[in-house]
Amino acid sequence: MRGVTIRRLLADERMARLLRLLGGAMRPPPGAPRIALALSMGILCHLLFAAAVLAMILAMFFGMSESLGRVPWPWALIANAALILQFPLGHSLLLTGPGGRLLRRLLPGPHGATLATTTYALIASMQLLALFALWTPSGVVWWRAEGTIFWCITSAYGFSWFFLLKASFDAGAEVQSGALGWMSLMAKVRPVFPEMPVKGLFRIIRQPIYLAFALTLWTVPVWTPDQLVLALCYTSYCVLAPRLKEGRFARRYGEHFAHYRAAVPYMLPRRRRN
Repeated sequence: MRGVTIRRLLADERMARLLRLLGGAMRPPPGAPRIALALSMGILCHLLFAAAVLAMILAMFFGMSESLGRVPWPWALIANAALILQFPLGHSLLLTGPGGRLLRRLLPGPHGATLATTTYALIASMQLLALFALWTPSGVVWWRAEGTIFWCITSAYGFSWFFLLKASFDAGAEVQSGALGWMSLMAKVRPVFPEMPVKGLFRIIRQPIYLAFALTLWTVPVWTPDQLVLALCYTSYCVLAPRLKEGRFARRYGEHFAHYRAAVPYMLPRRRRN
C-alpha cells in the first residue's frame, strides 16, 4: 500500500515538476558567482518565509495581543493601519505589469528576471513579518477559549493552516515559496511556471488559497479588537483581490480559463445534486 501511494505521488505532475526542479538545482552547471547568488537568495527567501509564517501563526493564535510593536497610542492606530495596508497594496501592485518589470530590475546584473519569483516571495515575507511582528497590541482581550472549546478551535485553526498548505501545493509550491527563481538560476535554466491550476482543491473552487487564508483569520482561540480589525480587512481582501488575478488569467489563458470559470465556483463549493 505504501509503495502504491509513493508511486502515485511521484506520478503526480505537481510533485514531478518539483523533483525535476530540485534535481536540476542539485546538479548545477559551473559558475561560482551564479551559484553563490542563487544559494544566498534561496536561503534568505526561505528563512524569511519561515519566520513570517511562524510570526503569523503565533500572532493570530493570541489574537494579535502579543507582538513587538510599542508605538504609543493614539499613534499606534496609524502605525497598525499602515501595517495592514502595506501587504495587500504591495502584494497586488507587484503582480501588475509595471510591478513585474520592477521585480526583474530590483537585482542588478543579468539574473534579475530569473530571480523575480524569489524576489517577490522575499518581499511578501518581509511584509508579513513586519505586520505580525511589529503590530502594537491594544491591550484589550474580549474572549479566550478554554477547555474543550479551546481544543476544538485550535484544531480548526490547525486545519485552516493545513488547508492553506495544500492549496499552495496545488497552485505550484515552487512559485508560492519562491523556490522557482533561485533553483532555476542554480540549474541555469529559464523559470517554467506551472500551468493554470485545476487539480486538487482547484477542482472544487477557483480560489482555495484565499479561502484558506480567510479561514485562518476566523479560527483563532483569542479574540481582541485587533484580531477583529485584521480579520475584517483581510477577509475583504481575500474576497475582492482574486478578481484582479482572474482578470490576468482570462487574458493569459483565454477560452481555457473561461470554461474553467464557468464550471468551478469562485470560493464556496457547490452542493452536489443527487
